[in-house]
Amino acid sequence: MDVLVLKTLETMGEMNGYRIARRIEQVSGDALKPSQGAVYPALIRLEQEGWIRTKRAISETNRKVKFYSLTKAGAKHLEA
Repeated sequence: MDVLVLKTLETMGEMNGYRIARRIEQVSGDALKPSQGAVYPALIRLEQEGWIRTKRAISETNRKVKFYSLTKAGAKHLEA
């Protein structure tokens, strides 16, 4: 899941957790249907490693959400 999240952020740029999960589902042709129980622990792990950063903002639906983006360290890790 970690690699899928990193690759999604590398390709799509900054996204919230819900959109990351839906993008993974879309790209996999619905073969993968990641749940919140899989995506959010991965996001926490990746942030703790310093591979992604978090920014709080207001979504298009006027809700407070976290947006995630890839860091330089995350891009290097993904490349390796």
